[in-house]
Amino acid sequence: MSEDAARVGRPRWAMVVYAVVAVLVIGWAVTASARSAQQGSDLRSTLTLIAPAGAGGGWDTFTREQQAAMRANGIVNNATVLNIPGAGGTIGLGKFSTLEGEATNLLTTGTVMSGAIALNDSPVAMTDMRPLARVSEEYDIIVVPADSPYQDIEDLVADWEQDPGAFPFTGGSAGGLDHLIVADLAIRAGIDPTQITYIPQSGGGEAIQVISSGDARAAVSGYNEFADQIEAGRMRGLAIVSPERVEGIDLPTLIEQGYDVSMTNWRGFLAPAGITDEEFAELEAIVTETAQSEEWQEAMERNRWSDVFLTGPDLIDFIEEDTRQNEALVEELGL
Repeated sequence: MSEDAARVGRPRWAMVVYAVVAVLVIGWAVTASARSAQQGSDLRSTLTLIAPAGAGGGWDTFTREQQAAMRANGIVNNATVLNIPGAGGTIGLGKFSTLEGEATNLLTTGTVMSGAIALNDSPVAMTDMRPLARVSEEYDIIVVPADSPYQDIEDLVADWEQDPGAFPFTGGSAGGLDHLIVADLAIRAGIDPTQITYIPQSGGGEAIQVISSGDARAAVSGYNEFADQIEAGRMRGLAIVSPERVEGIDLPTLIEQGYDVSMTNWRGFLAPAGITDEEFAELEAIVTETAQSEEWQEAMERNRWSDVFLTGPDLIDFIEEDTRQNEALVEELGL
């Protein structure tokens, strides 16, 4: 592994080029889809749900489960999903910001995006849009290969602190929740977070490949990303990053192992800026009905997500506080 690949804190001109190209390539398709949907349609007729990540990851799964629940209950007749991956969701956010007044579009958002906004110095913030709802949350876990010598977090930290730069972690986007968890754990363990070696991936699937190949010693991502690997005996879970143990997941928390680290991976929706209050109210009604549906409740149970539905001024306060906390961790990382 090259040093450039291992150190996410260095400039990455290639990522900038990718981001520009990605926006140009998808721009016509997204705009055409959104604007054609507006013609002769109301919000319960056609709605585009934009997942700012590739297929198969947490944001994509959340968005497609929402789509399925909307369709199954006739809440939206034609709910479609559009993937716009890249830069922890900020490419999708940037494109979404050009859809001002286009009420037939929603953008999936969450913890990962707030960290990526700080990391990428994004000119667009979540609150530049119209925060619509926080819908669900889940917790990350820390895993190692089954043949790893680490049996618990204390074992891992004891080795990590010997030479932090030579102990690679992997997980999702740089500056995202997975990365911030590693940073916070380092701080609690007395390790300089600027010395972290973190290999960012687009999601848990790619992180599994990295740790399986031996290029990383530990991985951090949502439980669902690693559940099959743990059940098959290929991975060992060391901790769940939650305030208390989670029913159905037989893992101790970081807190009970002596490290006061607890972060939630929340997901929800943003509505476009420039829409009317009537349109916003209708979109809020749509996501509320979807969250209350039997299909969505089953999806949450299946994916081990928690119901944290929140709208209105309290949601804006929550997003602002979440953003401040993540910005502080990104700054401590020296990114």
